[in-house]
Amino acid sequence: MRSVQVSKPGGPFEIVDRDIPEPGPRQVRIKVQACGICHSDSITKEGLFPGILYPRVPGHEIAGIIDALGKDIATSTELKVGQRAAVGWHGGHCGHCESCRRGDFVTCRYAQVPGISYDGGYSDYVIVPSEAVALVPDELSATEAAPLMCAGITTYNALRNSGAHPGDVVAILGIGGLGHLGIQFASKMGFKTIALARGKEEEELVKRLGAVQYIDNRSQNSVEELNKLGGAKVILATAPSGKAMSQILGGLAVGGKIVIIGASDEPIEVNPLLFIQGRRSLIGWPSGTSIDSQDTLSFSVLSGVRPMNEVFPLERAAEAYDLMMSGKARFRCVLTTGN
Repeated sequence: MRSVQVSKPGGPFEIVDRDIPEPGPRQVRIKVQACGICHSDSITKEGLFPGILYPRVPGHEIAGIIDALGKDIATSTELKVGQRAAVGWHGGHCGHCESCRRGDFVTCRYAQVPGISYDGGYSDYVIVPSEAVALVPDELSATEAAPLMCAGITTYNALRNSGAHPGDVVAILGIGGLGHLGIQFASKMGFKTIALARGKEEEELVKRLGAVQYIDNRSQNSVEELNKLGGAKVILATAPSGKAMSQILGGLAVGGKIVIIGASDEPIEVNPLLFIQGRRSLIGWPSGTSIDSQDTLSFSVLSGVRPMNEVFPLERAAEAYDLMMSGKARFRCVLTTGN
C-alpha cells in the first residue's frame, strides 16, 4: 500500500510502499478513500508533541470503507466489513482513567489521535481502535465526510453544547476552514448568525453560507456592532488569534460566552470586571468522540451543511499540505486515494 510518511520532525513527506497491516484485537482496518488535511497535522510534521514515534503517517480526518475486523469485533459491535466509516481527532481512549470512568472519553488522559499516536490517513489503509469509528451516511461522499471529522465536529459540537437557543445572536469569529462550517451549522441550528472577519469581499460569501449579517473588522467596530444587536450570546472563536479574541470580548451579551476552538499561541487579555459584572465566561471546547462525529455527519445530511474543499490525489500530499499551512487554501484540502 502507499503511505505518505514523515521520517523525522521537520522532515519532508515521503511516499513509501508498505505491507497492508492486519488489525489486532478490538481494531478495525479501513480502506481510506479520503483524508482531510488539518493544520494540526503540523504536530506530526514538525514534531510539536513529545513522544511521537517516527516514521509516522499523518492524518486524522479519515473517510473510507471497513476492510477488516480484529478478533471479537464482529460479535461485540455493530461494525461490519463493507460499511462506510470515518475517524477523526478522537482516535481512541484508555477506558480506565478518571475522565473515561466518568464517560468523558474525549478528555482521556491517554487519548490517542490518528496520525500522531499511530499512523493516520495519508495512506491507502489505516488501523484504528473500534471505539474511534463513526459510520458515514450514504448521502455524503468520502471527500465531504473527511473534513467533517475534525473541522466539522469541532464547530458543530461546540455550538450544540454552547447553551445558545434558536433566535439567540451567535457570532462566528473567522471564516476559514472552521469558520465557514461554523456559519453553516449556526444558521441551520436556528441562531441569528453573525460573521466577523476582515475585508468587504467576504460579505457575499458569508451570507450565502447563512449569516444574516457580516461585520468587517477592518472598517467597523465589531464590539459596537454586536452591542447594537444586544450582544452575542455566544462568540465561536475559530480564528487562531489571541489578539482578535481579546478585542471582541466586549461584544458579549450578559451571560454570554466566548467558545474557543481555534488554537493560538497568543495570550487572551481579559478585563475581569467585564466578566464579573455580566456573568460572562470564556471556555474552550475539544472535538468529540465517534458518536459526536456520527451526529455531525447526520446533521450535515439533514441540514445540507457541506465543507468547501480543494481535492488532491495522495501523491500530491506535500503540495496540498503546503497550500493549507500557507493560508492560501481558502477552506479545506482533502487527499484522495482512488480506493
